[in-house]
Amino acid sequence: MTEARGSAGQNGATHARHTPGTPCWVSLMVHGMATTQDFYGSLFGWEFEPGPHQLGQYVRALLDGHEVAGIGQLPPDRHLPIAWTPYLASDDVDLTAETVRLSGGTVGVGPLDAAEAGRMAIASDPTGAVFGIWQASAHLGIGITGVPGTPAWNELVTRDTESVVKFYQGVFGYALEPAAASDFDYVTLHLDTRPVAGIHGVGHDLPRDRGPHWMTYFETADVDDTVARVTDLGGHLLKAPHDSPYGRVAKVADPEGALFSVIHSVR
Repeated sequence: MTEARGSAGQNGATHARHTPGTPCWVSLMVHGMATTQDFYGSLFGWEFEPGPHQLGQYVRALLDGHEVAGIGQLPPDRHLPIAWTPYLASDDVDLTAETVRLSGGTVGVGPLDAAEAGRMAIASDPTGAVFGIWQASAHLGIGITGVPGTPAWNELVTRDTESVVKFYQGVFGYALEPAAASDFDYVTLHLDTRPVAGIHGVGHDLPRDRGPHWMTYFETADVDDTVARVTDLGGHLLKAPHDSPYGRVAKVADPEGALFSVIHSVR
């Protein structure tokens, strides 16, 4: 984009259980747990609690006592791209994982239990973009939206929407809303008439070192101020703040290179 299309919830709203296919969690695997927590804690005001322990060295980020994201430790010998990964809700992660395989995707991790918190898998679509699948038990996912420091939107950045949109529609049952402008390759994914995520085809502008990937947008009260703090904290500006129909937005990276966007949404 990449322009976000707004938050999935109302200000301060908490969620009891997410409709299958809804982005319900975002997680980041890094090499430097302490420095990453310092960065996001300073940037968004997050505090951290450990667990679930079945996921190894893993912490949940809290904002005003509500869970908003997770950060885990990569093994020292794993040199994987550092990236935010959205998790899509499922009532049956084993069935969803099998549907992913039958639809041309790949399941790289799981399905596996995360103790009493729930059951999960990590998969990739046919173009290689990685996403998670989450079947909630005690842990119901993101507990607050629409306020600064919370995930506001998730968007798949890919070469073209046609190559992958049928995969996500088949696995999660999304209704599709193509962009009105013929020169803007964008499809919004809907559940129960509600927009929940987007797919943006960028053609040759797709970064060669990244390939197709999911982008998480985080809400902020002031995009320009947040960008300045990102760079002060050791991160990087990738696309300068600019106005869009959905709010002021910028693309940045944290000190380990994880891409994310910040947005002040139009309400």
